[in-house]
Order: sequence, then structure tokens, then C-alpha cells
Amino acid sequence: MAAATEPPNPNGALTNTRFSDLHPPLCPPVLDALARFGFEFCTPVQAATIPLLCSFKDVAVDAATGSGKTLAFVVPLVEVLRRTSPAPKPHQVLGIIISPTRELSSQIYHVAQPFISTLPNVKSMLLVGGAEVKADMKKIEEEGANLLIGTPGRLYDIMERMDIMDFRNLEILILDEADRLLDMGFQKQINSIISHLPKLRRTGLFSATQTEAVDELSKAGLRNPVRVEVRAETKSLDELSSSQQLPSSRTPYGLHLEYLQCEADRKPSQLVDLLIKNKSKKIIIYFMTCACVDYWGIVLPRLPALKGFSLLPLHGKMKQTARDKALASFTSLSSGILLCTDVAARGLDIPGVDCIIQYDPPQDPNVFIHRVGRTARMGRQGSAIVFLLPKEEAYVEFLRIRRVPLEERKCFDEAPDIVPLIRSAGKKDRDVMEKGLRAFVSYIRAYKEHHCSYIFRWKELEIGKLGMGHGLLQLPSMPEVKHHSLSTEGFVPVEDVNLKEIKYKDKSREKQRKKNLEAKKAMKQEDRKPLKLKAMANTAATITKKKTAKQRRAVQSMEDDDEMAREYRLLKKLKKGAIDESEFAKLTGTEDLL
Repeated sequence: MAAATEPPNPNGALTNTRFSDLHPPLCPPVLDALARFGFEFCTPVQAATIPLLCSFKDVAVDAATGSGKTLAFVVPLVEVLRRTSPAPKPHQVLGIIISPTRELSSQIYHVAQPFISTLPNVKSMLLVGGAEVKADMKKIEEEGANLLIGTPGRLYDIMERMDIMDFRNLEILILDEADRLLDMGFQKQINSIISHLPKLRRTGLFSATQTEAVDELSKAGLRNPVRVEVRAETKSLDELSSSQQLPSSRTPYGLHLEYLQCEADRKPSQLVDLLIKNKSKKIIIYFMTCACVDYWGIVLPRLPALKGFSLLPLHGKMKQTARDKALASFTSLSSGILLCTDVAARGLDIPGVDCIIQYDPPQDPNVFIHRVGRTARMGRQGSAIVFLLPKEEAYVEFLRIRRVPLEERKCFDEAPDIVPLIRSAGKKDRDVMEKGLRAFVSYIRAYKEHHCSYIFRWKELEIGKLGMGHGLLQLPSMPEVKHHSLSTEGFVPVEDVNLKEIKYKDKSREKQRKKNLEAKKAMKQEDRKPLKLKAMANTAATITKKKTAKQRRAVQSMEDDDEMAREYRLLKKLKKGAIDESEFAKLTGTEDLL
């Protein structure tokens, strides 16, 4: 194992090793590209990893987020491809970089371009979802591709559909955020991609958290890998008072971590208070679900206290164009707020992020490190705050054991109560009311799937306070509420409102809603026929139902038998003298024949 430790100084992200000092030496075009972007000294992960990959070694890299991993694999990848001769053919693939999300793949692609441009005759291609796969296939056919950068789903799709791509001479494979690739269920696609590649290649696995699954993947895809672990030196909370040193932290040196413990119905007020106090800063707020992002993304801008704030929502269910636009807008801002899910938790290098607020702790505790790693990058300073409910306090000790120490931040008791304002917005706009209900339901269902279920016990959720914290007008009727004894204490329903009568603020949506209601009403009236009429209709239908020939013959045969038996009885009476011939003829209908 190769290990590197970040020095505890204000610019602790850098070592004293220059890129020009590395061995094997980097070529002049790459050094020029690094110099143009202000990169002179290496970070620990770069100093440890670049020489290994350039020396034909496989690596498994475990480094704190924000430590410069992207350049740690982009630079050696370009060096490896430069040594390839002769010039590659249009459809000859020499390198592949795989990352879990579209945003991260796109970021890697753009970071790599200045370095790839130093390679003659090498064409790179970004392959991510959100667009027609046929368009990517057509572009590859027409222009070729020697370096593929993308998500596993799209890469797998392309490789399965296209036969013209030649992987026999592939030189290097990079798996970025390897643990997340496996967590997101890409094991099948990654195994299939690897099966298409030659075994004699260089492979790099990069992640901030090396899990058992990553270890298994490294055994399958790497040949005698060198393990590179980069640790950030820090002081524990206890060390400040008792000089007891905690093992090295898994978070960046310049990051100040805090937790804020408060009841669910007080969370919105504490959040708004934090945002007001940090108005000039660039902030990312993480929520549990896409529905929560949608809800707070329309509620927060309506609060008078946040007037003039730039609030941008981002989650995985948005269209790709909307996701790209939100990320680009937030990146360009000097101050603003990004409301997002864990789609923006991994690898994204957004400049100037000052603070991370985890309004909801992540379902997967490994993601905690990635979330807070969006700030305090490359030796800069940053802060992060996680909101915890009183019954979730054990999470602090859990994180401390995992080398992520948190300090307590006290609630600001004078923070104005904004729940009445949120409820008022729900009463005035059906969109707010409906999104609030969806966010509430999605939060409870996501909470049930928490990986730390022994800390985050969903059956102990106080949904009354949670409902108030979501600004709900009434608690929804959902199975988790009906069938379990979850506490509704603390919830005060709004009495003077009928949810069905709340209108959309958007006039076109309200007009469509009224049309839908009228259509439903007409359908109900159609179905409200008296039961008696329905029964009569069913009887008539049975009577008039056409019988088969066999059924008709059977009925006729029974009627004939009955008639013969009746006539036989009358004939016996005639012989006994009980009736005379005229009566017999009358009863048998043969009197006209006499």
C-alpha cells in the first residue's frame, strides 16, 4: 500500500512535489496545460498515483473527496495514450473513464479536454443518458471515438449495439466513484464492459470510500493493484480539551463540521435563519428525495425573508437540459443556494461553495462524506451542518467512530416561526399544497429504507411534528399512518379550509383541473343507476339471451313428455267413465276433429 498524508497547514491540499518533478517525467504539452490552469504543485493523491499509472501499475485509490482525484487519473491517462503508436484508427478505443452520474461524467469530460487536445489524432466522446442513444451511435460511426467518458448504462448500451468499435488495444480503464457505481446497481453493466476489454491493460479505481464491494471489483478487474490511501490530518473534539488524538479524518482539513439538533416542526425556521445569516455565501442544501427538492424549491422563494435569494432546484427526475442549466447557473453564481438530492453529492467540483446544509441526513452513511466534500476543496475553508432529530443523536457517535467528528451547533431560539407562512402559501396555491403532501409521503417512505435503521427508526417518527414541519394543512391518509401507531402529537390541522376547494395559482392548470372534475362528475352520474333497474336489465338480458340448438331440443323434449303424460291421464279417466268423449276432446284440444 502506498500512503500519503496531507500536511496540516492552511493550504494542506498541496505537497512540495511539482508536476515537473514527477517520475516518469510528464511530457512538455501536459506540463504546459497544467501551468495554464495554475497547477504547479501536486496534491498527495496526484503525487502518489500519477507515477504508478504511468509506470504500468494498477491502482485502487482511497482519498478524501476534494483531494484532486480527477487530475490524478486524467494526466496519466493522457500520458499513456501519448505513448501509443501508431495513431489510432477512428473506431479503435484506447481508453475508458466510467463515473456514476451524468453531471460527473460531463465534468470529467470538460476537465480532460485541454489535456486530450495535446494528443494528435485522438477523438474523445461523452456518453451519458438524457439524449437518444441513436444520436451517439451515429456520431461514433461518422467521427469515430478513441476515448470514451460516460455513465455505465450508456456505455453498456453502446457496446452492446455497436460492432464497429475495437477494444482489443485498450490501454487504460478508469472507474471513478467506484463505490457509488456499485451502490447504484451498475454491477452487471460494469462486469459486461470489463468482459469486452483486454486483460493486459492499466486499471484505476478511485473513490472516497473503499467498500467490500469495491475490494471485490478490484480483485476482478485489477492485476496486483497498488493501494493508495490519502488521509487528512485533523484534531478531534476531545483533543481540543484532553489532547487525545482521533484517527486521521476522512474529510478535508479545512472543513468545519457541525450538527444541529431540533424537532421536525422547527427545522424550516432554523434553515431559513441559517440562510439569512449566510446570505452572501454559496450554499448547497441536501434533501432526502426528489419530491422534497420540488417542494422546498417552490416554498422557500415565496417567503418574504428570502426575497432576492437565488434558489435553484436539482434532482435526478428533472430533464437533462434542466439539470444542466441548474448546475451551470449555480456554478456561475458568486452567492446562491442549490437545493438538491444526492445526484449532486459525488465528485462535482463546483467552485466557491462555502457551506453544505444536510437538511435530511443521507440514507447511505457513506454519502455523508461525499456531500460535505463539495466544500473545503483543494485546501480551501468550508463548513457543513447536518440537521438531526432528537432521536437521531446516536448518528453523531456513529460518524465519530467512522472518523468524521462533528461539533454541536445550538438552535437559535429566536428564529421566527415560518410554518404559518408555509401553510398560508399552501392555502393560496394548490401546487404548494400537493407538493407538500408528496414531499411528506416520500420522506417517510425513504426514511423506512435508511441504511442505519437502528439509528433512524421509522416507527418512532413523530409524524405530527413532521407534518407541521412540512407546513401541511392536514395529515394525508397513507398506509404508514393508518396501520402503525406513529405519533401525530403536535399536529394542528387547519380547520377553516377544504382541500378540494384550493385552487391552482396558475390559471391554465386550474382551468384544466375544473375540466377534469367535471368529467369525473359526469362519469359518476353515469354509473349511479338504481340497483333495481340494473337487476331488471340483467333479468331481461338473461331471458332474451339466445339459446343454442341443443338447449332448445332439450326444452322441447321435456315439454313433449309432459304433454304425453297429461293426455295419458285423461285417457284413463275416459275409460273409467270419469269424463265423456266431448270433455276429453275439449281438454286435449281435439274437439274440432270430432
